[in-house]
Amino acid sequence: MTEPATVPGERTGVRTVLRMRAREGCEGRFQTAWRRAAAEISRVPGNLRQELMCDEDDPRWFGVVSDWTDRASVDAFERSSARDAFTEALRDLRDDATRSTFTVLATVPAEPSRPVRIDFSTSVKPGEQEAFERAYTTVTKRIEDSPGYVREELLRDATGLRYHIFAEWKSEDDFVAWVEDPSHMAIGAPLARWHSVEFRREVLEIRQRSGTDFPPLPPPGGTVEVERVRVDSAVAVEPWEQEAFELAYCAAAQLARSAPGHAREELLREPGGGRYHVVAEWESEQRFTDWAAGPGNWAAGPLGRWLARGEDRRVFSLRVRPEPPSVAAVRPVQVRVDEAAGTVPAPAVPLAGSTVPSASVQEFVEKPDDAGAHTAAVPMPAAADPAGGVRAPGRPVEVLVVGAGPAGLTHAIELARRGIAVRIVDKRPQASTQADKAIGIHCRTMEIWEDQGIVTEAMDAGIWLHGQTVFVNGEQTHQVDWSGLDELPYAHLGLPQYDTERILGAKLASLGVAVERGVELVGFTQDDDGVTAQLRSAAGEVETTPAQYLVGCDGAHSAVRSGLGLAFEGGLSMFPQLFMLGDVDVDWDLPAGHLVRFVRIEGDDFTGMLVCVPLKGRNRYRIATLAPERWQEAVGSGAVPAGFWQEYEPPTLADLQAAIDDLGPPGTTASNLRWSSIFRIKHGIVDRYREGRVFVAGDAAHLHPPAGGQGMNTGIQDAWNLGWKLALVVRERGAPGLLESYEAERRPAGKMIVDRAVAIAFTDEMDMDDEKAQFLLEMQMTMNYAGSPLVGEAAPGGFPTGPEPGHRAPDVQGLRRFGVSHPLRLFDLTRGTRSTLLLHADAGASEEQLLGLEKLAVGVRQQSRGEVTTYLLVAPGTPAPLVVDLPVIADPDGAFAAAYGVTGAGTAAYLVRPDGHVGFRTRPVNEAALVLHLAGVFAQ
Repeated sequence: MTEPATVPGERTGVRTVLRMRAREGCEGRFQTAWRRAAAEISRVPGNLRQELMCDEDDPRWFGVVSDWTDRASVDAFERSSARDAFTEALRDLRDDATRSTFTVLATVPAEPSRPVRIDFSTSVKPGEQEAFERAYTTVTKRIEDSPGYVREELLRDATGLRYHIFAEWKSEDDFVAWVEDPSHMAIGAPLARWHSVEFRREVLEIRQRSGTDFPPLPPPGGTVEVERVRVDSAVAVEPWEQEAFELAYCAAAQLARSAPGHAREELLREPGGGRYHVVAEWESEQRFTDWAAGPGNWAAGPLGRWLARGEDRRVFSLRVRPEPPSVAAVRPVQVRVDEAAGTVPAPAVPLAGSTVPSASVQEFVEKPDDAGAHTAAVPMPAAADPAGGVRAPGRPVEVLVVGAGPAGLTHAIELARRGIAVRIVDKRPQASTQADKAIGIHCRTMEIWEDQGIVTEAMDAGIWLHGQTVFVNGEQTHQVDWSGLDELPYAHLGLPQYDTERILGAKLASLGVAVERGVELVGFTQDDDGVTAQLRSAAGEVETTPAQYLVGCDGAHSAVRSGLGLAFEGGLSMFPQLFMLGDVDVDWDLPAGHLVRFVRIEGDDFTGMLVCVPLKGRNRYRIATLAPERWQEAVGSGAVPAGFWQEYEPPTLADLQAAIDDLGPPGTTASNLRWSSIFRIKHGIVDRYREGRVFVAGDAAHLHPPAGGQGMNTGIQDAWNLGWKLALVVRERGAPGLLESYEAERRPAGKMIVDRAVAIAFTDEMDMDDEKAQFLLEMQMTMNYAGSPLVGEAAPGGFPTGPEPGHRAPDVQGLRRFGVSHPLRLFDLTRGTRSTLLLHADAGASEEQLLGLEKLAVGVRQQSRGEVTTYLLVAPGTPAPLVVDLPVIADPDGAFAAAYGVTGAGTAAYLVRPDGHVGFRTRPVNEAALVLHLAGVFAQ
């Protein structure tokens, strides 16, 4: 082959392209074999880079690309043992192969990274401003020597309760490398409890800058107001206008430089280039306003055509500007051309290493159950069913659930209860067998289990958690008893997750559905008609499974989430500390059944934590505490994925004893260590819960810190919420927009729970004056869907009391039904898989109105195609209605009327959804409004 002429001064490289077709069912093994072979080839002299690509039209075709310094290196490789090993590794896994060799003539490098502004924003509570600014000052002193860090400012909005840390880094890569490095996390510890609540992060590329001096501004104190401001004006710019806009900005900036009170400014651009921000510093907001009002300065100036389309302006007081690092140098913002064009880049081949965990962890970090690298499922093009890939005889799969943890099992149960053909798979070969994950079962979850018929078995297997005792710096600060909340149907139960999964799994099996273990989702595609999933068995065989819908309940390492490309809002946040867990016996005399929490806070730093959760057994606890320093040193540098794991020796009994000696009651001894592990916590929530016919729930959608034990219970409620809606749609009985309410309801709830769990993780966990209200909130009894598009009311005069739309419908005791000798509960009426319409009439209702309610009940049953069960609850003294199609329930003591705010209404109605939340209420009954609401839930 004749080498073509090259441009003088340029290097030439050689690229080989090998196209191979994997044998049917061997796609996964082919990729694994290539990774091993690539590791050997990377050590061959002259090799620069290797890539493995998959054909978008046929997932069995792969492209193997290798870059070399020259043709001689390729020829040497062809004669090497690495070439023989490569051929041998893939020989039995492929059907066909073709090869081409190209000379690289030229390479156009990507535009170099520009400096960026990182806008962190977070909320504080009233009275916390001074503590926040003090903690901020502490952190900035620690961060100043970090590679790539340039400078920053602390801004505060007009409310005084939201801060923005406006930090400049030499590149986004520098920032990401720093924030993902676990060895740096302790630097930000004083700010951690604020940077995890209502946290936002935005990256803005610096395009232009006027003024290069940034004189330091000392902190004024949290309660002191300042006049100096940053004015952020954001405008939309079309792609073809960007060059013109930046030229116009330069002209506008020239005008502003001479204005009284103008200090400096920057032009920033959002990712994607659709919006620009002019961020200017002024001595006061009034100075800016005066200048902007001048002729030809702002709206009438060079930027006027863009500002006229709409300007999003925010004004921040400039609180602090720390002394910048003496070694910091701002990278030039001008675009530069790499003179080494034509070279072949040579990044190292990223090969994931195997990790074998030593033990399991809590619900917020899941164990990678395969011994090799985690491979995210990616959307794959549709392919024909491989031979033998047909599932066992039965109905076609309507819903495929991936992940058999509590969320996945709950969702599968709810679908199976409603007759949906559900298939559930889990890549774990076996179920959990140790108390390493969630323990606390919330009161609201107990109500769900009552509806599912498993609450008695759960109570028999668990231990009641009676209260909580908190120590801060060695002093007892709180001791709360939870046993006296009589209005709750259940108390707080302690039950290890392996028992939770066992009980849920048995219930699912009783409905005719078995978990398929050792089956992993490796890819999927979707269209308007359904989802096609690629499932790999433990034996390595791949089958193609069609389904109407796919629900990812596959935890922190969710393949479904990765396949959809869902991003964590603001990125994943990571706690700075490394933690360890252990299951031990403890010989103290603290109250039995109490969660015990020991915290040490020194200044603004959270320096010690010991949390002890009772397990069933005498003095048995699951202990969580900070890991010894030697593990932090072992972790070292590098990014930590969600669900941190590494192959380290587990903590010893001596490690746990040292933590108890440090923080626990003097003289306490730990014994009988059953298992232990270490972990790091990341937390966050994905930007969306649904993409077409694919959903995520549980840890696949949100990752929680352990505070309050929220993760598993929140995931169960995700599945509980989605289950009845998805079943209606699969059976073609749900309204067109019904599934949209899943994200609308569950994502705000998930975000609130994540934020709160993070906030209390860095406190003594008692942050509300009303301890009862805090307990109800943490048990998710007061969690609600108020504001959801799926709830509403028609009550001109309002309801004096009672559950509001979207809130949990509470139980009521003492109801009576003719022919039944014992009192009934309201939950006896609402229990089951359908919605329940509770009509109410009192002595003020006429006979005509009562007959009208019967007709309404018949109409509702027809409109919902039997998906709504209706009851008439009557107050004492109400004329006995002669109705046939409407069961009558007596409310002899007025308990229902009082709890639901219908006393004296004449007629009223509550529609209770299958998940136990109020969907609609009306007082007096407004039939038209009720029918309209039902049309938004059920197909018409």
